[in-house]
Amino acid sequence: MESQIIAVIKAIVYGIVEGVTEWLPISSTGHLIILDSFFGTSKMYGAGFWEFFLVVIQLGAILAVIVGFFKELNPINPKLTTKERNNIFVVWLKIIIGVIPAGIVGVIFELLDVTEAIDNVLVVATTLLVYGILFILIELNRKRRDANVVLLKELNFYSKGHSLYKYDTVDDLDYKIVMAIGIAQILSLIPGTSRSGITILAALLLGCSRTCASQFSFYLSIPIMLGASIIKFVSFFRDGINVGVNEIIYLAVGIVFAFITSILIIKSLMKFIRKHTFIGFGYYRIALSIVLFALFGFGLISY
Repeated sequence: MESQIIAVIKAIVYGIVEGVTEWLPISSTGHLIILDSFFGTSKMYGAGFWEFFLVVIQLGAILAVIVGFFKELNPINPKLTTKERNNIFVVWLKIIIGVIPAGIVGVIFELLDVTEAIDNVLVVATTLLVYGILFILIELNRKRRDANVVLLKELNFYSKGHSLYKYDTVDDLDYKIVMAIGIAQILSLIPGTSRSGITILAALLLGCSRTCASQFSFYLSIPIMLGASIIKFVSFFRDGINVGVNEIIYLAVGIVFAFITSILIIKSLMKFIRKHTFIGFGYYRIALSIVLFALFGFGLISY
């Protein structure tokens, strides 16, 4: 068993990685699984605790989203007009609709113990590669489309105020689009997919602006990840898994550093996403997947 100091150091690293990668389309769970292949936490404390930790560490990142978007999602602010308050309630309705598909499938996965079978480096490497390629192809296609729309605007085929996208903001989203994004979110249950990545990809394909896609993806994370944590809490204590001092250190320190990291960078990430394409993330995913396959092939990391 490792010392408490080593446990704290590892938990800090896990928390920082979670806080950074949760909001980028590169898979936070995938990166934590990769770290575990070097740190050996799952082998040292058991698969049950590791599965629990992978989900619960996200609470820190989710708390950062709640803090960061509190103004946009708080309908009980007395300074709001009736119209503004109603608009926020509508946004919450869209969020609830969007999380239903993944919520149902997530419960089924938990009941059937599917998660443990797919939490491994090979699955992560494969999904990193597949969705990395998809990000690049989708962004290149959007780049050509946007250039054509701009050209048509210059030729006066469109009015100056005409948007490049069907949905510029979350308020523009209709319920069919919300449900479609929610169905796509089911794929995020596979490690390495990236919850934010798959919801953003779906939103882009459906005609959303990057700002709209990213912001709604962040909104969806609140109930889906809180719900997943609650389910894991119930399963963890139902199975009677023992929790020692080091396990508590991992959970507490990991959550705190995930929160601190997320709160420090979440607004900066939003600004970056609004101004840049996701092509860079696609190349990053492909490069990381190649490295993982190579490391696994040479026996430097385990399954």
